[in-house]
This record gives sequence, C-alpha cells and structure tokens, in this order.
Amino acid sequence: MHNPGYILQEKEMRRKQSEITDIKEIENILAKVRVGRLATLGADGYPYITPVNYVYWQGSIYFHCSLKGEKLDNIRRDGRVCFEVDIPLAYLDTGYDKSMPACDVGQFYQCVIMRGRAEIVEQADEKVGALNALMASHENVPQFTDITAQTPAVQFCSVVAVRVESLSAKANLAQKKSEAEKDRIRHYLQQRDLPGDREAAALIRSRDQHS
Repeated sequence: MHNPGYILQEKEMRRKQSEITDIKEIENILAKVRVGRLATLGADGYPYITPVNYVYWQGSIYFHCSLKGEKLDNIRRDGRVCFEVDIPLAYLDTGYDKSMPACDVGQFYQCVIMRGRAEIVEQADEKVGALNALMASHENVPQFTDITAQTPAVQFCSVVAVRVESLSAKANLAQKKSEAEKDRIRHYLQQRDLPGDREAAALIRSRDQHS
C-alpha cells in the first residue's frame, strides 16, 4: 500500500460518532467511487465546482480533461482545491416507522473531503501511469490495451493531480441507534431491497462488528 503524504484533518467534528479515522476504510471509499467533485477558486472569487471521473492512485487524486477550460485556468492561477466524494446508500423513509416524525428520516452515506494542491502533470511517466490507472479503475476488465507515451490521445488531453494535504471522512450508518434499533433497520432495508439497501445493511453490521 502506498504511504500517502496527507494527514487526517485535525478539526472538531460536530458528530464525532460519524467520523471515519481508519485509513484503509477511507481508501476503500476512494477506490469504490468513480465520480468526485472538484472545487477550484474562480477568477471572480467564487468557488467553481466540477464533477470529474477520477482515480485515487499512489496517494493522489488524478483526472483527465481537455487542454483548455475554466478549471485549468483556475488551477494555473491558484492550485488550492477541495475534492469531495460520496456514496449515497439507503434512504430511511417513513415507511420504516409510520409514527416517525418527518424530521427523523435520513440518508445513510459515506463521504470523504480532501484539501490539497492541484497541478497539471507534465512528467510523461506519471501522466501515462495515471491514465492507465484511470482505465484500470473505470473499465473494470482484466485486460485492456495499455496507454503509452506514443498513444496519440495522450498529447490531446491534460492530466491533473491533486496532491492531498489533509482529509476528513464521515458516514451515517445508524451509529447513534441502539443494537435493537439497528437490527430493525437492517431487516427493513433487506426486505425493502431498493438500490443501496443491502449495502447499507451490510455496512451497518460491519461497523457493529468492528466497534
């Protein structure tokens, strides 16, 4: 496992029980998600947020884009960025408990927020390596044609690396609920069986086993 240069962000999290501090768990989230949101600083002083396909590789976030564009202009002007990924899981609706107040419904999720410096990758080996890592991550097939420095498309795209300096991560997986309530939630999600329900139920059980 690559030893990343970032540190877990040291700030007081309002809901401490939601915090994720296990680096392997955080890196698993980063490896699982395919689209993240990049926030750069616009020339007008406003944040500029762009969704990008990315890969987490060797401790940095990488994505490719065209040779020109607003986010590249912003990065050239000021490399400070924020990058966010999230996994929306099950939504616990009022069907779980008809007497539940509307304000008690909620979304189970996992998310990671990173701060760092973005830079356009100029070194050929790193650029090609990042593009191959992107292909391996998104193609999800055992074999594909490797990208090389001679691949024509390499010259017609930019690769950006976000050098992560700090990060924080959290999840809502019924941490505040009693064990009996968690069992009820898991049973409800498994029976409802909407997209994300089974994964949320499994993660709630997994966290119980590690607590």
